[in-house]
Amino acid sequence: MTAHFSLHGRHERALASLRGLAVGDALGAQFLVPAHHFLVKRRELPPGPWPWTDDTEMACSVLAVLAAHQRIDQDALARSFADHHDPDRGYGPTASRLLALVRQGEDWRGPAAALFHGRGSWGSGAAMRTAPLGAWYADDPEQATHQAEISAYPTHQHREAVVGAMAVAAAAALAGSPDGPPAPEAFLDGVIALVPKSAVGQGLRRARDMLDYGDAGTVAAVLGCGRRRTAHDTVPFALWSAARGLGDFETAFWTTARVGGDVDTTCAIVGGVLAAGKAGAPPAEWTQRAEALPGWVPRTV
Repeated sequence: MTAHFSLHGRHERALASLRGLAVGDALGAQFLVPAHHFLVKRRELPPGPWPWTDDTEMACSVLAVLAAHQRIDQDALARSFADHHDPDRGYGPTASRLLALVRQGEDWRGPAAALFHGRGSWGSGAAMRTAPLGAWYADDPEQATHQAEISAYPTHQHREAVVGAMAVAAAAALAGSPDGPPAPEAFLDGVIALVPKSAVGQGLRRARDMLDYGDAGTVAAVLGCGRRRTAHDTVPFALWSAARGLGDFETAFWTTARVGGDVDTTCAIVGGVLAAGKAGAPPAEWTQRAEALPGWVPRTV
């Protein structure tokens, strides 16, 4: 086994992805503040520090479970989500209620399946946290999508939410290839090939066909940018932006943030995917201004 795919190498790559996710999340969240709207148009950074949101907090649990089990253990993941749940991080009320039940000792399977009249949540919460998982499995994108599917179920059981998580994990795995990320069209084709038929998959096909569009606002008008807070309204645009900016975190971030929508989540996805690759780390100044990862996240294995 090469160093790139040793346990230590997997962890280092996933940790780098998590840090990129956290920077994207924390800076993106700053532009949800009305007083900062004018800054994003000028590509100016707001004053720090930038606290991260539930996107990062849940992604930290994904990495912690991988470090402990070398795979996704659903029960351990649900417990970690519940134990570290901070309602002030921007969780939606449905997620907060679910995690409160788990924290009280209820098995996650019942309440997660019962959400939204038994359809399960189709929100972007499972997708926003899975880039580090994809980075962990950069040697095996198919396994990345399988583990991402498993990781979605403790909170999101609607097909679109699950496929959204699979797509982001596949993208991070491809971006984290030791040979470097593929070209934009091959990158999206690779993701499309790894996810089942779905609205998310259809959105990704449209995203691939729009790679030559220079106006991100037009693309977001077609694909969505998270305003509906659904996986199929969030993931295709985020991966379009990631594909256009592979290896250039700063450009990809501004492309994503300037269209608005669910900016912390779209920027978290883009940041986590890009930072899975060696050339996709965020600028050092941005990392310094963003809130540090919590102390319970394992730094080594």
